[in-house]
Amino acid sequence: MVIKFSRHAKRRAKLYNISEDIVINILENLELSEGEHEIIRDVSGFKYPLKIVVTVENDIATVVTNYPLKKGRRS
Repeated sequence: MVIKFSRHAKRRAKLYNISEDIVINILENLELSEGEHEIIRDVSGFKYPLKIVVTVENDIATVVTNYPLKKGRRS
């Protein structure tokens, strides 16, 4: 699976100091089907869990956004 980052996702990652490697490692360990997915994971080094929104289409995963989920909220 090819993983791409949208411009918005790159800006959020830079704003919150989230490396692309962290997001790629999370996505590579998942079996994602076609469509949009919201992934919430606890990552060491971050006070809050990370939320990653990704769309999968034709074996290409596009990260739409990624950010720390404030106040520990989970969905």
